[in-house]
Amino acid sequence: MFGHTTVTKPAEVEKKWVVIDAEGLVVGRLATIIAMRLRGKHKPSFTPHVDDGDNVIVVNADKVVLTGRKRDDKMYYHHTGFIGGIKERSARFILEGRFPERIVEKAVQRMLPRGPLGRTQLGNLRVYKGASHPHEAQQPVALDVGSLNSKNKRSA
Repeated sequence: MFGHTTVTKPAEVEKKWVVIDAEGLVVGRLATIIAMRLRGKHKPSFTPHVDDGDNVIVVNADKVVLTGRKRDDKMYYHHTGFIGGIKERSARFILEGRFPERIVEKAVQRMLPRGPLGRTQLGNLRVYKGASHPHEAQQPVALDVGSLNSKNKRSA
């Protein structure tokens, strides 16, 4: 009488490996695509309570672009746990620092749902600042994010 909905079971999930070259890509636009892939919303078999997303590898994360004056004006806050212990860092400070890949990681993390499933899905994201990654054995497929929309690519 009614249409039948398929519910994917964790054992039926087929995870693909995708590699994205982040050079010259806009951070927020890149993060939305990555978050969608990690959750599996691009698949017809999407099930909200199952981790059926892909494994995403991001290379050249230190060469991402922030539009406008965000490079200098965007602040990242964290609290040390002590009284008055709120610290801030600008996006430029992080990108020029030791772990520039954290900009991409944080952008994606904040687009995924909070909870056990969201944390598991974030574990399927691997971000590297250089052009190389240690996952050649998984034979990842390249995903050209720049060609999906003209606004995805910007020069710094």
